[in-house]
Amino acid sequence: MKKTCLCLALLLSPQAFAGEWVQWWNAGITGLYGKNYDLAPSDEQTTITLDSAGGWKYGDWYVFQDFIRFNGADEGTTYGELSTRLSAGKLLNQKLALGPVTDVSLALTLEEGEGPVESFLYGIGLDFKLPIFSYFQLNTYRRHAINGANNSDGWQITPVYRVDIPFAGSNLVIDGFADWVFRTDGNGYHENLHFNPQVKFDLGQMVFGDHRKDALLVGIEYDYWRNKYGVDGIDQNTYSLIAQYHF
Repeated sequence: MKKTCLCLALLLSPQAFAGEWVQWWNAGITGLYGKNYDLAPSDEQTTITLDSAGGWKYGDWYVFQDFIRFNGADEGTTYGELSTRLSAGKLLNQKLALGPVTDVSLALTLEEGEGPVESFLYGIGLDFKLPIFSYFQLNTYRRHAINGANNSDGWQITPVYRVDIPFAGSNLVIDGFADWVFRTDGNGYHENLHFNPQVKFDLGQMVFGDHRKDALLVGIEYDYWRNKYGVDGIDQNTYSLIAQYHF
């Protein structure tokens, strides 16, 4: 509960740290509805996500909190992550460039939620400038469980990306992440890959004009999770409807 409150405070009140410390930020709320989810009390789920992203004096951050409702079962759960990266470029006050790599960061992530999911991740983050991509980041982590029942220690590679395509007088956004957990330490916890690209149309830009770009997005999310939760042979493969509003 304490970590959930911390995530909500960061989601809703980044302006409290405004000034020279916060360079830019935005917050959003997302609604997601889909079926065929595995290892859950119901295969039909509705998820409300609060999230915030921004750049600060020495790096950047991304925070989200999921509130998951298992439709057809009288119960729900929560899950969230708090991530920040310390940028070498910002700390040294100079631009770094090595081929397509534009920055190197110390990447830190806290995973929290109900059940044996609490983990601390630490590693190296790279920013790339690549054709087509609006942004592309690659974070390589060492996973360290901070819950006694959690056996997900190992290594993780997480690319994060976005592509913008002009479409129908507005914009088509393709973004998302992938988590590849490998070389796991715990017996019974298997290597797994979670990949969930979202394809969204910028309805806000089309209806309200360029000044509301990225404000209201609608589309679909594809979710593929091989060996979900590290359980061998459980391969989730589903689509969900998505609506997203950014403040």
